This record gives sequence, structure tokens and C-alpha cells, in this order.
Amino acid sequence: MSQATKRKHVVKEVLGEHMVPSDQQQIVRVLRTPGNNLHEVETAQGQRFLVSMPSKYRKNIWIKRGDFLIVDPIEEGEKVKAEISFVLCKDHVRSLQKDGHWPEAFSQVTEKDNNNRNRQTQPELPAEPQSSGEESSSEDDSDLFVNTNRRQYHESEEESEEEEAA
Repeated sequence: MSQATKRKHVVKEVLGEHMVPSDQQQIVRVLRTPGNNLHEVETAQGQRFLVSMPSKYRKNIWIKRGDFLIVDPIEEGEKVKAEISFVLCKDHVRSLQKDGHWPEAFSQVTEKDNNNRNRQTQPELPAEPQSSGEESSSEDDSDLFVNTNRRQYHESEEESEEEEAA
């Protein structure tokens, strides 16, 4: 099977199916990706551990911080305690919430993320129009793409004024 055909089938499997976790499987949230196809995840109970990505997903499916996964436990693992069995997209999360299979701890996280994304995608309009001849001294970066793999650092204007004065 060629690489393109394999990729097509893997993407179709991930995007097409709505999977419900079995008794042994868990829904987890990705915290970070240290490398070597390993991901640090957190369960709904707050337990943190590493999960491995199976070879069928490597170079085909990209996982970033904040994504949700369904994982199968690995008995012999010390550091790596599970393997990814399914990657959940937004539609999967909605259907699991509707069916009542979604952990309550993650419901608060998804609502918070949705509120943050709504604020980022709909920037506030300025109260007073600016004249076309003058350019504003502060740069507006609200229309730029937000990389969810990086932590968001917000700098207040007070801190920057103090730094400039020093």
C-alpha cells in the first residue's frame, strides 16, 4: 500500500467514525509532546502519564496540546502507560457529550476553550474610528493566527511602561 493510500485510509477512519470508549479505555487531554511520538496526557481524575502514538498515525495525524484522545492501557509500561487508539475531533467531543460519555472534568475545559476561541475569532471593534492619515502607535495582533502549541503570555501595558521608564 502506498503512503498516500495509507494516509487516506487513516484520515478517513479518524474523521469518519464516532467512537465510544470501552470499559478499559480512557478519554485523556494532551498536555505536551516531549518527542519521539510520545505525548504527556492528563486523565479526568488529574493523573498524568505518557502515551505512545501507534505507527499508523505517525506522519499522518498531528496531535497538539489541548486535544483529546482515547487511549488503551499498557500493562508493562512504567513511564509510558497507554497507547493512543483514537484521536477525538470537535464533532466526536460533541457527540460524546450528547451521549453522556464525556467526563465532567473535561466539560469545564471544553467550555472554557470554546469561550476563548470565540473571543479570539471575533475581535472587538474600536469605539471611535481612527483617521486615515494617522497610524496607531500600538500594533494590533488580534487578526494573527494563534498557535495552540505555544503557551500564551499576556503582557499588560503597565509592565511595558515600567520597563521603558527604566
